[in-house]
Amino acid sequence: MIQMADIREWRTQAVVDPRGHRIGGLESVYVDTSTDEPAMATVKVGLPTRYRLVFVPLDGATVGPGYVRVTHDKGLVRKCPPIGTDDVLPAEGEEAVFRHYGLPYQPGANGERQLARR
Repeated sequence: MIQMADIREWRTQAVVDPRGHRIGGLESVYVDTSTDEPAMATVKVGLPTRYRLVFVPLDGATVGPGYVRVTHDKGLVRKCPPIGTDDVLPAEGEEAVFRHYGLPYQPGANGERQLARR
């Protein structure tokens, strides 16, 4: 598992898929609110003047010199529901991101969010 201190060092570095194809640049990290461990990252995809942010799970991610390798293919990541470039993930949008990757979504007992931006 990638530790929070480590992942912050990789902000703006390339995010690549398992085959080494560049997906985009790492923008920010979201942690699981129940464990405070890195759970997802937003990746800047698109053209430099026209881009969007998409989410990718960090489960099984590894780091190398200048990149973060995730376990999901570039095509799947790029099709994830995006958020605005200056936005955070709205609470009602969390479930769609988890569903996109086939991951279980578990909000807190009192409806708390599962993800928090760090």
